[in-house]
Amino acid sequence: MKKKLLLAIIATTLAFTGTAANAKDWTRVKVGIEGAFPPWNMIDSAGKLSGFDVDLIQDLCTRAKVECELITGEWTSLIPSLNAGKFDLVMTLGINEKRKQVVDFTVPYASGVASFLTVKDGTVAALPMTGERLNLNDHAKADPVMTEIGKELKGKSVGVVGSTSQEQLIQSYFGNTVTVRTYKSSPERDLDLKAGRIDAGFDSGVYATSMLAKPGNEDLQMSGPLVKGAMLATEVALGTRKGETDLREKFDAAIKAAAEAGVIKTLSEKWSKLDLTPTFSGN
Repeated sequence: MKKKLLLAIIATTLAFTGTAANAKDWTRVKVGIEGAFPPWNMIDSAGKLSGFDVDLIQDLCTRAKVECELITGEWTSLIPSLNAGKFDLVMTLGINEKRKQVVDFTVPYASGVASFLTVKDGTVAALPMTGERLNLNDHAKADPVMTEIGKELKGKSVGVVGSTSQEQLIQSYFGNTVTVRTYKSSPERDLDLKAGRIDAGFDSGVYATSMLAKPGNEDLQMSGPLVKGAMLATEVALGTRKGETDLREKFDAAIKAAAEAGVIKTLSEKWSKLDLTPTFSGN
């Protein structure tokens, strides 16, 4: 009996020691960010990272009591780099079921919509419900609208950023009737839209609002509904590697505190003119 008790104590001690050895104190965190998706994140005229994400992550890291290093990378490389250990967190990651298979998410730090972009007096006529919010999960209301949009887009080309939920939506709803063109970044797609090489774009409504306010984009417009739901990743969060619960919980708490303090509202309105403050379950 004493021998069994001693072995049990040793096993428990080894298990605890192993857990402690594998635990991380998270005093320093590497954060992956695209740096090419204004107003969320961008490289400014001085060559520095700026935008809503940049301002917010500084606040969140202070609240989480960690030192954060921002590292830029191409959008399509961010999740693979996270899982390869190059980053500990990834910013501007919309939550959807496909991504949940490969990463874990914090609570959302922003809640947005998606929108079509077209050229004024271009090849795409005005789409229905322009400027109105539409939840694609409300099928009775949304399905007829998306059918009408599909009729207008039939035979045309739509530009999206690759490996995004916007690409997934266009492929899912219209992939058999439109030509889907993918791009590395939204500004790259916009150049083709303005040049007439594609007929429409589909992107974050926050990005579109910011882009249209800048000189040189007067010929472009948002058209059709401001959509969310279905596979769209309009609830934006930080991504972590699977199983790193302690890091995720640190930033869950920081995000909720920043929202309660009004920081998310202030920063999102500064950069996008929209209040992107998320609503948390139970609130």
